Amino acid sequence: MSDTKKDRMKVIIVDDHPLIREGIIKILSLEPSIEVVGEAEDGAQAIELARTTDVDMILMDINMPNMNGIMATKIIKQEKPDVNIIALTIHNQEEYLFELIRCGISGYVLKDVRPGELIETIQKVAEGQGFIPPSLTPKVFEELSRLSKNKEQTEDTFNLTAREQEVLQEMAQGLSNKEIGEKLFITEKTVKNHLTNIFQKLGVSDRTQALLFAIKHNMVIT
Repeated sequence: MSDTKKDRMKVIIVDDHPLIREGIIKILSLEPSIEVVGEAEDGAQAIELARTTDVDMILMDINMPNMNGIMATKIIKQEKPDVNIIALTIHNQEEYLFELIRCGISGYVLKDVRPGELIETIQKVAEGQGFIPPSLTPKVFEELSRLSKNKEQTEDTFNLTAREQEVLQEMAQGLSNKEIGEKLFITEKTVKNHLTNIFQKLGVSDRTQALLFAIKHNMVIT
């Protein structure tokens, strides 16, 4: 059978609250494709575990004693870039989203997420998809808009045409396909075609992932 320990995704849980760690471990134990291979209570322990354990993914709390999740994420991604990291946080910590994205996280999950949604997020990230909760998507739009007004455009446009850069810029302002078309004097179908090309060139599959990619690579269109 393919469902062997060798085939299972190896996950480390990092949180300074034992009860939360225990709860997440119980949730993940119900999913045959996932194996929890370690747990840590702070960032320093997480780094040591990542160095000494065969791990595919880390669920990382943000606020922890000794070393927080942001610093731990940065160090782990530098040393083991292939390890996926999903940030675990509470509602009032949304301001950390963009710093975490720049550190290299692949997902961002609120701690009140339903068990099935947590497993689904882990599976999506394992498949190479970035994930943030839909409720935070407007904040991504806002941040990209702010960056576009305060930073110069990056030299690397990832082979986007001038028109595709325009469409990406308007998407970063939070405009719908119809609104982008009206602003650029093109049809909604043409906008969709441009977005398809943008997603293909950036190696993503939807608008949210395109925005995450743009933030990570400082793709700011002026």
